[in-house]
Amino acid sequence: MKKNGFGGDDNITLLAKGVHLKGEIRVEGTVRIDGRLEGEIHTKGQVIVGEDGLVQGLVAAGTVVSSGRIKATVTAVERVQLLKTAVLIGEVHTPVLMMEDGAKLQGTTDMGVTAWPEELPKLAGTVRELVSHRGKHAVVVEKDSNA
Repeated sequence: MKKNGFGGDDNITLLAKGVHLKGEIRVEGTVRIDGRLEGEIHTKGQVIVGEDGLVQGLVAAGTVVSSGRIKATVTAVERVQLLKTAVLIGEVHTPVLMMEDGAKLQGTTDMGVTAWPEELPKLAGTVRELVSHRGKHAVVVEKDSNA
């Protein structure tokens, strides 16, 4: 089986630079956008938006990796990764969001957190415990080196 640069997935859909598509893409594997898409992408695999790529609409995927422009609602089951030249405007729903220096995000993010615990986890040696030891003097006993 021939390997490629997309993590070993042989099912690749490519929207090449210069191509403008209005509509919907539904596939099982990897989708690479180097052109322009106005519409929706649905895949259980990976969506890759190249530096020249532009997506407007909706993206639903396992993983989204972008170095291009996205103006959409983005839902990724695994993660969204914005590389340094990426611009994303819209909503992001994913458990993991990774951004390189230079990447830009304008909008809202939902990483699945609905609430935090009522009590913070207890740390060993809290500040209160340290304060209770104030004013107590330690006695230093020197060991006789001649013994």
